[in-house]
Amino acid sequence: MTDASTAAAQRPDYFTPARLWIKGENFVQCRLCAHYCRIKPNLSGNCGVRANFGGELFTAVGNSLAAINIDPVEKKPLFHFLPGSKTFSVGSPGCNFHCKFCQNSGISQIPGAVNIQQRNLGSKVTPQGLVAAAIENKTASISYTYNEPTVFFELMQATAEAAGRHGLRNIMVSNGYMSAECFDSLKDLIQAANFDLKAFSADFYKNICGGRLNPVLRTLKAALRQGWWIELTTLVISEVNDRREELDALAAFIAGELGPDVPWHVSRFRPAYLMRNTPATRIASLERALESGKKHGLKYVYVGNLPGHSSENTFCPSCGLTVLERVGFNTRVKGLGVCPECQTKIAGVWI
Repeated sequence: MTDASTAAAQRPDYFTPARLWIKGENFVQCRLCAHYCRIKPNLSGNCGVRANFGGELFTAVGNSLAAINIDPVEKKPLFHFLPGSKTFSVGSPGCNFHCKFCQNSGISQIPGAVNIQQRNLGSKVTPQGLVAAAIENKTASISYTYNEPTVFFELMQATAEAAGRHGLRNIMVSNGYMSAECFDSLKDLIQAANFDLKAFSADFYKNICGGRLNPVLRTLKAALRQGWWIELTTLVISEVNDRREELDALAAFIAGELGPDVPWHVSRFRPAYLMRNTPATRIASLERALESGKKHGLKYVYVGNLPGHSSENTFCPSCGLTVLERVGFNTRVKGLGVCPECQTKIAGVWI
């Protein structure tokens, strides 16, 4: 057999052709995210689900998902995008980050570049089937979430196109590490995103996440320019990324580069994955982040993973009235995007 036919014989039938790559000499370069992996034959890239067979790039998650659920949109978390609505949530195996604190490591942190053919990669789906299920379950949107949705780009893109034709909104929950090519391919299809801004330290991104900070910052700015509704989440870990100076710098970036209307969720870390022996975040660390946000003029700062904390609610930035009241993921809206007391506009996208 030729090299190409041998590679085809080795390639399992669940691998489908990938997009956004170029051919090199004895490698293919994936152009999907900011790693720009150069992948040698019969190996996978950093994400563990995109592989080189016969000098071509294939994806193991072109039609495979590991998780499908119906969630409140607040669970993403998105507090200012269609509050009180349901979203049809999907995620695949694989991720282009390897965060030591990963909260979804069971599906995202699969082994990379070893025996990719033998992995159990979940349920087979089609874009049309996902959209039909979202409509049947009366959801307002489809969320690409749980793992990093960039790695199942082909399925996300096709589903988002079909969803848009049926009046559904599209949401990404992402680490923001996509390439410019990936963003350009999605920019007219996505309406909202919650991006993880995991820290404001290059060392944190390198040593804890296996990535770089600057590509993430570029994505946030690009999404805002494109008109996506964006909210940010930072998982605050005591003694790791909770220094006041770093929180101040992060809050200043949001306020100065993205704007004070961008909501910031500061979420409590709970021991997980490779940081099981790290204590849960102290409440004082979360309060410190809350103070940093307010000091730099952010209008909407929320504490997450701490049920009952008063900052779950949305307050009018002018008069202080509670305009969205939340208990867990249940939301009660007082006024539709406008404070009923002083008529101040509340930033967001409303039903």
